[in-house]
Amino acid sequence: MDRIVIKNLEVNARIGVTEAEQAQPQRLLITVELERDLAEAGRTDRKTSTTPYDVVAEMIQKIVTQRQWKLVEAVAYHIAEAILGQKMASAVTVEVKKFSIPRSEYVSVQIRRPQ
Repeated sequence: MDRIVIKNLEVNARIGVTEAEQAQPQRLLITVELERDLAEAGRTDRKTSTTPYDVVAEMIQKIVTQRQWKLVEAVAYHIAEAILGQKMASAVTVEVKKFSIPRSEYVSVQIRRPQ
């Protein structure tokens, strides 16, 4: 299956289990892979034949910043559900990276959901 990939979209979110974590917005990097047939878009060069990735990026930004979160798992789940709910892909993979564990580059959660 063809894919549209938005890699490491930077979003600041109030996220964490403790009050200290949620006191200040934290940087998240979000990668989404939208699986869909891109043959018509490639053949016709029409934007109506593909998923508008700028719209996907804006939607992710709104989802992540609209509320406080405890878990990156929940952030990934809600992003996947929104993308599939809008029929923007036949399947989606979402990875959310959080930079909160000392002596590690990051922690991430990756989920894949079919339509």
